[in-house]
Order: sequence, then structure tokens, then C-alpha cells
Amino acid sequence: MTTNKKKSFLAGIPSWASALFIFLVELILIVALSDTLGESATGEALIWTLVGVVNAICCFFIVKQNPKSIWYVLLIINALFIAMAVVAEGTNLRDRFFLCGIVVLSIIASIIGARIGRRKAIFGNP
Repeated sequence: MTTNKKKSFLAGIPSWASALFIFLVELILIVALSDTLGESATGEALIWTLVGVVNAICCFFIVKQNPKSIWYVLLIINALFIAMAVVAEGTNLRDRFFLCGIVVLSIIASIIGARIGRRKAIFGNP
């Protein structure tokens, strides 16, 4: 039994391309917001929180669309944060907390998205 339902235009885009696009959007978002909000503690917390939420939501939807892509989507989207956490020597504990929080939140969102995506693939729910 088939439906006449059209697929979204996002269904045709590979997961790696979506993840790379989101990576670039997050990079632009970080640069633009850091110039706008300045170097205050509240501004930095707002930037990290906003980027973390955007990161988790995008990981969820990309992995939900293609559950097998969980490994490389996480690495592509979080490449900046992983590099900042490993390489940065002059960061304080608060910044490292935000970086690790963003990565953990995206991992949790990706696992939930993969489970929902797998369940829809198995049961054939639209």
C-alpha cells in the first residue's frame, strides 16, 4: 500500500551535506553573535546555549531522517567544539563545561533521533 504523499526536499540531501551545512551555519552564528553580544559572561552563556540547542535540534532531525548516519553526523557537526575542547589551552572551566555540554546534548539528541528513525523504518509509519 503506497501513499501519494510527497517527500520533503530535505529527503534528497545526503546526511553529510546537511551536517556540513549546519556546521557552517553554527560557525557563522558564533562569529556574528560574539560580535553583537560582546565578551560579557551573560553574552557568552547565551551564545553557547543558543548554539547548543540549534546543534541538538539539527542532530536530531538529520539522524532521524537517516539513522545509519549517526556516527559521521556527530563528528561533522561537533568538529569545531571537539577541536576547541582538545586544542584550547587558555579556556577556563566554564567554557569547557559549555563545550562538553553541547557535545553531550547532541549525542543524546542523535540517539533519540536514531531510535525514532529506526522505529519508523521498521513499522513503516509516515
